[in-house]
Amino acid sequence: MEMSKKFAWTWTVKEEYLEEYVRMHLDPWPEIMEEHTKAGIRNYSIFQSGNRFFYCFECDDVPAAFEYIDKSEACQRWNAITSKMVEGSFDFGDAEPITPMREVFYLP
Repeated sequence: MEMSKKFAWTWTVKEEYLEEYVRMHLDPWPEIMEEHTKAGIRNYSIFQSGNRFFYCFECDDVPAAFEYIDKSEACQRWNAITSKMVEGSFDFGDAEPITPMREVFYLP
């Protein structure tokens, strides 16, 4: 089966930060949007179910995109705020800062 160029994962947002986390993502900083585009990330969506969030984007080279994001001053500022809100790692120095979900179906 052909695989897509999608990358997906989930995170749990801590209850005490839920409103702030959603508010930030409903009105993201323009420089964050620009940096993700420059990193090669496209068709990025986040879906919410309670305090669980599902993230999915397309990218031709995820390791290169994460390296770009890790070096971005704007993304570092954003991540400094949002990293305290989620149960998980924002440290792009980790081998797998985000645990990707396995794609089991793709309809091109």
